[in-house]
Amino acid sequence: MPPYTDNTYTLNNLHAVPLTGQSIAELLKTYPFIEDFFTENRLHDLGVFDKKGLTFAAFLNSIPPQAAEDAALDKAEMYNSFFDFIVQMKEFLDLDDSSAVHSIRILPGTDKSGAPEAFSEITLYRSEIIAIVGPTGSGKSRLLADIEWAARGDTPTKRSVLVNDKTPDRALRFSANNSLVAQLSQNMNFVMDLSAEEFIRLHAESRLVEDKDEAVRAVLEAANRLAGESFYMHTPVTALSGGQSRSLMIADTAILSSSPIVLIDEIENAGIDRKKALELLVSKEKIVLMATHDPALALYADRRIVIKNGGIAAVLETSAEEKALLAELERMDEKIFKLRTALRNGERVG
Repeated sequence: MPPYTDNTYTLNNLHAVPLTGQSIAELLKTYPFIEDFFTENRLHDLGVFDKKGLTFAAFLNSIPPQAAEDAALDKAEMYNSFFDFIVQMKEFLDLDDSSAVHSIRILPGTDKSGAPEAFSEITLYRSEIIAIVGPTGSGKSRLLADIEWAARGDTPTKRSVLVNDKTPDRALRFSANNSLVAQLSQNMNFVMDLSAEEFIRLHAESRLVEDKDEAVRAVLEAANRLAGESFYMHTPVTALSGGQSRSLMIADTAILSSSPIVLIDEIENAGIDRKKALELLVSKEKIVLMATHDPALALYADRRIVIKNGGIAAVLETSAEEKALLAELERMDEKIFKLRTALRNGERVG
């Protein structure tokens, strides 16, 4: 039985149904990447760009049978492939807000000794900063791994992770393109012989960003707001200092990465403006998890998760009293920053 009747095609992917009534011109405006689909499938030779006022189904039906045969075009297969392509690209580029990650809920498991964790559930939301605190080796990395893999009780901690209050399907758990977590480690060492501009542009191209020049400008500008010393488009990434490398990766992750969760490991050692870095990430609606030993950063977070013996021992909201203490710590940090800057500039301090 053919997958179409009366010049109306049916879809294999029901998620694409709302797209079928739009004209090719409307689809091009919303999803400019479909131009690549038309070119790769040689539909430009069949006049697709001359008939942009038609729906895709009407365009296919306008192709004479002999022309379709000469082009080895299976209209039904092309129709379904076209809308499958849009749906897949929307998911890849994180353009479909209905499939976006709005919240992550962590359900308790056990600590290293097998004792139940001391919380009922933790829900993380976009534009929220969560500090992860605990001794070295306490299990901070294991918590991140559970979130990244969307654990289903199948990890050493026996925790479960829900995405948008639902058990995530296998595609989300093991997707290479749409990882839940983007990790920014303490050490950023580039090995590619690229300039900063080439590095950013490559990432923008991989994300199919339409205005790559604007992406390069935005990432570089944001990175230089974080770095202690500015760098330029032509600066080789292998020549960047540790702070410059971290600032570039934080800006790149905030602006170009589709991962809804960002983990920063010990940002206090990054050599960058820590507060501006966190503000940039949450402004892009990321869930920010930071493992830190810095009391000012721990109190700057909305909440902090306390890890002991491999388990979550407590979840603490930052209190008004702690926020007042934070203001005092920030004044102390400002004094230290000014002293550090003066010493770097070769000035005497008193």
